[in-house]
Amino acid sequence: THEIMATKKDITLGILDASFDSLFVMTEQCIIEMVNQTSCEMFGWTEEEFIGQNIRMIMPKHVASRHDSYVARYLETGIKKMMGTQREVTAQRKDGSTFPCVLGLSQCKNSGLICGFIRNLSSEKEAESKYFEKQTQLYSKEIQLKQKNSETKEIMNALVKNQSMVMGILDASFHSLFVIDENCIIQMVNKKSCEDFGWTKEEFLGENINMIMPPDVAANHDQYMKNYLSTGVKKMIGTQREVTARRKDGSTFPCVLGLSETRNFGLYCGFIRDLTAEKKAASEMRAKTNELVRNESIVLGILNASSNALFVIDESCIIQMVNSKSCEVFGWTEEEFLGKNINMIMPANVAVHHDEYMKNYLNTGIKKMIGTQREVTACRKDGSSFPCLLDLSEAKGSGLICGFIRDLTNQKASEAALIENNRSLEENQNVMSGILDAAFHALFVINDKCIIQMVNEKACEVFGWKKEEFIGRNVNMIMPPEIAAHHDQYMKQYIETGVKKMMG
Repeated sequence: THEIMATKKDITLGILDASFDSLFVMTEQCIIEMVNQTSCEMFGWTEEEFIGQNIRMIMPKHVASRHDSYVARYLETGIKKMMGTQREVTAQRKDGSTFPCVLGLSQCKNSGLICGFIRNLSSEKEAESKYFEKQTQLYSKEIQLKQKNSETKEIMNALVKNQSMVMGILDASFHSLFVIDENCIIQMVNKKSCEDFGWTKEEFLGENINMIMPPDVAANHDQYMKNYLSTGVKKMIGTQREVTARRKDGSTFPCVLGLSETRNFGLYCGFIRDLTAEKKAASEMRAKTNELVRNESIVLGILNASSNALFVIDESCIIQMVNSKSCEVFGWTEEEFLGKNINMIMPANVAVHHDEYMKNYLNTGIKKMIGTQREVTACRKDGSSFPCLLDLSEAKGSGLICGFIRDLTNQKASEAALIENNRSLEENQNVMSGILDAAFHALFVINDKCIIQMVNEKACEVFGWKKEEFIGRNVNMIMPPEIAAHHDQYMKQYIETGVKKMMG
């Protein structure tokens, strides 16, 4: 039975390898489990290079960066957008070149696997282009046989008789097509024009092209054509320009208009590409970018408000970021810090070995300092040194190391009991991931209504509430009743007068 199953498997694999189409079988995590021989030939990778890799390796970067989220959304919602369909897409080979193809996706029942067949359309696209070129040449020759002094109407009749040869190609276009004469009268449209604008072909033909323009443009369009015919000066012809178009229902949309002139025929061809989706995507991207900038500003504000010096370095020990406290404690400016080796703040006997410590960690993965707190000695710009507490953590996936440095000079001078208490706190502190959760102290961010917007892990640890219990609550929840009762009034007075009593 095992031999029979193996034989059947070999036969199946042989059939798949004989397929003209490329085959990929992947998991729900988009990891390639199986490919056929055509996949290797089509994309340039070997089977061993494919297996175990994410399927986005065959996609252009702008698609690959979002692909995992598409699959995750499908698995979460069950809504099929690509699954069970065939769609024309662009694929990328190992050498970086791209080609058009048809992608068909289906889910293998009960296996958790997704199967995709890819058919290379390069030859078809080339043949389609050659066919269109050939038909155009044949048509041109036919027109040239007509009497040169024939009226435009006679030429258009010939065009109508022969347009069936090319309408299949034009109707397959992703963009709207309009062909007009020198009087701006529509002579030909494709299916996409009807879909985008809402009129039928019969309603388009014989009408002035200004029917698809906003009134302020439509009123002057015929004059633009007359000016061109009398002067020969091309302003729109031969160019692409973003304009506004109007649908049958009166609504408008942004689009790109490309115009060209068919020589000797007195005809003008315009392709229109709807920009609505692109504009929406660009607007959403700008909104996301603004949100990221806003969040970054908040984080930087919090970091600069920290009572500890902050250093962020890369794997070469080069300083990428500092906060205001770093400049205050060490005496260098931010500009003097950035781009320099972090060993500039270390005593000479430590500085000479520090780069080697980093190399050992990168080679072995063994963490000695990262994820711990350790008392060390630091050096200021003026050459003086001071004791400090160093807390290091690794920002996952970024190749960056974050270090908070707390000056212990005053702490060393304080009572032994306080030192013991600090040591106890240090031993019991859990190393928190990320820059904010690496702080030594409980952190609260509130708005002008005293409502908690953000807390760190230390706040939960100190006060006993969870983050979910903190967020959205008034900060007076952590105050004794006699103070909590007046706290909102203190905030109102500060906002109204600007007089700082606790702030700063």
